[in-house]
Amino acid sequence: MISALKGDGVDDVKSKLAAALPEGPWLYPEDQMSDIPLRLLSAEITREKIFLMLEQELPYAIFVETETWEEGSSSVKVSQAILVQREGQKKIVIGDKGAMIKRIGTSARKDLEHQLGKRVHLSLFVKVKPNWKNDGENYRALGLEFKP
Repeated sequence: MISALKGDGVDDVKSKLAAALPEGPWLYPEDQMSDIPLRLLSAEITREKIFLMLEQELPYAIFVETETWEEGSSSVKVSQAILVQREGQKKIVIGDKGAMIKRIGTSARKDLEHQLGKRVHLSLFVKVKPNWKNDGENYRALGLEFKP
């Protein structure tokens, strides 16, 4: 019997699945945490924080683009643009006296520091770009295929 709610039997399922899987070579280096570029990963972390903090207000109308990435030996300096479609959305993302964008940035920075294992200096800017969904420029900048 298995209960995800209580955690009963989960270890047994993991053991059975692990035993059934064939052994194979490592596909990525041991220290590589993802197969996507860090610039894209950092943008997705920031976008996740926007989803969690703004909930259903407007996250689907937002795109996060990492504009600069400067990596040093002990820290990373990251600048990201949060693209929205209308001026009213910009005000929501920034929040009263910048409170919302500060919460988003603080939470994203903590996750990035945990992922990268070094200090992160994160700067967020909100820009209004009415047709960002339709021009594909942002997707191509990330090396992704654009399909309108």
